[in-house]
Amino acid sequence: MSIWARHKIFETNSVVLIVGILLVIAIGGLVEITPLFYLKSTIEKVDGVRPYTPLELAGRNIYIREGCYLCHSQMIRPLRDEIERYGHYSLAAESMYDHPFQWGSKRTGPDLARVGGKYSDDWHVAHLKNPRSIVPQSVMPNYAFLADNKVDVASLSDHLKTNRTLGVPYSDEDIAKAAADAKAQVDPEGAAAADLQKRYPKAVVRNFDGQPGDPTELDALVSYLQMLGTLVDFKLYDEKANLR
Repeated sequence: MSIWARHKIFETNSVVLIVGILLVIAIGGLVEITPLFYLKSTIEKVDGVRPYTPLELAGRNIYIREGCYLCHSQMIRPLRDEIERYGHYSLAAESMYDHPFQWGSKRTGPDLARVGGKYSDDWHVAHLKNPRSIVPQSVMPNYAFLADNKVDVASLSDHLKTNRTLGVPYSDEDIAKAAADAKAQVDPEGAAAADLQKRYPKAVVRNFDGQPGDPTELDALVSYLQMLGTLVDFKLYDEKANLR
């Protein structure tokens, strides 16, 4: 029997074709799924990655609430043009505490995975209040109202508790001090700043929006943007990779 005659069996018999399709899908699925049962983790541990501070987490919630992810991705693919423009490609470990992750697939605006430290706080404040004052052709909405909205610091402990149920390693102390930590992160002269940075390494402590008083939603969003991509020392990461 020729190969064409054998192929005709599938073309003229829908039941045989369906069984063949299901068999191929089953084999492919087993090949992909079975190894996962033998792995303790699918995410490589990377030094520097930590949970969000309460203020950063509040900023992330605002980022999601305002739909920023609809226009800005947070995933740099390992392609030359993306790496040259945005920086080191994204690591899975960088999103291990994201629920949900913010990888995205649309870039009306630039990718934000490495935006932390790229611009000053004043730049972010001006850009969020009136994007066209920075980028005349921008289609981004104004978010000036964030400067008038105070962060509900009393609810932050509940946000941390919820994230802990999803696997984020917040301690009882972190949860108990959530409100105080959020206030401490915008008060660099305060006594609680050192304790915050001890529990959250590389946490940036400063008055992000330039306004006195308790943290605003603008403080929270800028603090979140300023930490994106700053936790991992990619120079050390690349050096380790070259030694392998």
